[in-house]
Amino acid sequence: MRGQSIPWKAWVAGLVILGVALGWWALYWRPNSTDYPVQGVDISAADGVIAWPTVEAAGADFAYVKATEGADISDPRFAENWAATAAAGMRHGAYHQFSLCRLAADQATNFISIVPREKDALPAALALDFAGNCKDRPARDVVLRELKTFIEMVEAHTGKPTILQLTREFDDYYMISDAIDRPLWLRGFLFPPSYGARAWVMWQASTIRRVAGIEGSVDWNVIHQ
Repeated sequence: MRGQSIPWKAWVAGLVILGVALGWWALYWRPNSTDYPVQGVDISAADGVIAWPTVEAAGADFAYVKATEGADISDPRFAENWAATAAAGMRHGAYHQFSLCRLAADQATNFISIVPREKDALPAALALDFAGNCKDRPARDVVLRELKTFIEMVEAHTGKPTILQLTREFDDYYMISDAIDRPLWLRGFLFPPSYGARAWVMWQASTIRRVAGIEGSVDWNVIHQ
């Protein structure tokens, strides 16, 4: 009949159903494996006890495992996750959360003290982010000098170029990718990153993906080949 409109309750119900569907899709979405055949997770103790064989079976080819933060914090599950990823047949790498308030030499010593030197391990990663960092914002030349100290010490230990995991905010503020020529691991939820001074080698595509073997949401990454 002419002039009839859909009741507002039906509109609300439709919007709720659409929202639930989009939320479910976002939780289980991953970049196309044809375009990005190598995909994996990055984790820390905050992700709890992980069933690594199940994660591997769910499509994770590799794992980056948090090792240390600042000059005196080590991830309490690092050794467990490091051994378990290898046992599950997954390639693994370790990452360090950099603090703007601690000397780089002390931070590198912290990392080196717990991360084994393994020929087949993925390159070490250095996470640079304002979130969870201290409130200090040292001058750019100071930060660049400290980062280079950390990188030199860690690369002497691992024998491989360090990967820089950079947020857009951190790179915009300090222009790290312009000054330090190392592989970039950048973030972009659902869409490839559009920042950084050069092409990325790793893309953190989601921070909310649900993966069998991990109780909550997890960071999901792809490698550009």
